[in-house]
Amino acid sequence: MKKIILGTLSLGILLTSCVSQKKYAELEAKQKETQDLLNSATVKLNDCLEEKASVASKMESLAEQNAFLKANNQELINNMGDLTTLTAKGAENLEKSLESLQEKDLTIRKLQNAVTRRDSVNLALVQSLKGVLGNLDDEDIEVSVEKGVVFVSISDKLLFSSGSYNVTNAAKEVLGKVAKVVNNKPDFEFMVEGHTDNVPYRKGVLLDNWDLSAKRATSIVRILQKDYGVDPKRMTAAGRAEFVPVSETDKSKNRRTRIVVLPKIDQFYSMIEEGMKDPEIN
Repeated sequence: MKKIILGTLSLGILLTSCVSQKKYAELEAKQKETQDLLNSATVKLNDCLEEKASVASKMESLAEQNAFLKANNQELINNMGDLTTLTAKGAENLEKSLESLQEKDLTIRKLQNAVTRRDSVNLALVQSLKGVLGNLDDEDIEVSVEKGVVFVSISDKLLFSSGSYNVTNAAKEVLGKVAKVVNNKPDFEFMVEGHTDNVPYRKGVLLDNWDLSAKRATSIVRILQKDYGVDPKRMTAAGRAEFVPVSETDKSKNRRTRIVVLPKIDQFYSMIEEGMKDPEIN
């Protein structure tokens, strides 16, 4: 009986053992399949994570590019606005420049016209003076124009005795002719300049050549005023002594009286001053 029981138990254990090994194998196979699926899923997950990281990096780069393009776009818009403003200002400045050039051109033409008129008046004056003084010796009297100013140089031998400031009678004829011309031109102003040589001079109350040249100028001015009715307000007397010589070798040429004629000088210089107020002319 015992043998029967033991045999039955052994058979049951054997049968039980055989079923467990089979299931184990099945479970092991399923585990391997599951592990393979897990490994495959892990690989795919890693690929997805890498792709996600790459996409995130690209998105960040695109975001930066987008921000850069927006900034550039705004800068271009601002620059276009500035360019529009600059263009408007440039057009305004160009218009102002053209107006300034027109004003400058007008001022220059006024000055040129004034110079032309002055030169015309000077030419007429020179012809008038040469006409009335034409019978005198050319070496003793000279009419010239220098830098727009008319000069009448008269040798002292026609006007004064040596070392004297008293006008000779013969000189009064010359001065009368000069007075005739200047009286016909009431807008003229003129200056009488006395010049000497460099020989030291001292006589009576006169201390030097300054005194002598000034006294000779005032003597002529008095003659023109008293004897020929020239308005004293139009005249200036000046002594230049020996300091403006015309010859280094011939001292007689330096002893002279020079009449500097200034035709319509006030009108001319008023036009010059008006033109000089324009900073562009300066």
